[in-house]
Amino acid sequence: MNKYELALVVNAKIEDDARVATVEKAKEYVTKFGGNITNVEEWGKKKLAYEIQHMKEGFYYFIQFDAEADVPAQLEQAVRIMDNVLRYLCVRQEA
Repeated sequence: MNKYELALVVNAKIEDDARVATVEKAKEYVTKFGGNITNVEEWGKKKLAYEIQHMKEGFYYFIQFDAEADVPAQLEQAVRIMDNVLRYLCVRQEA
């Protein structure tokens, strides 16, 4: 098992319930593909470095998890088509 981190930038213009549901859906994908979530950090609303889809702010979330090597590719494929996710990045953490 490797350690990974999924960074999500979620649309800031949606309701709190929809934002929480988006993050929960991403967490469900991690467990569905065989990952084990170890930590979830919410950084809150931050200004984006550049405009994305006419938005200047987004909510940042970092989900750390343990998983096999094939899980990040499956996870990115699922997160790519999620509504309300402006950007995402899944990286392997150093041991």
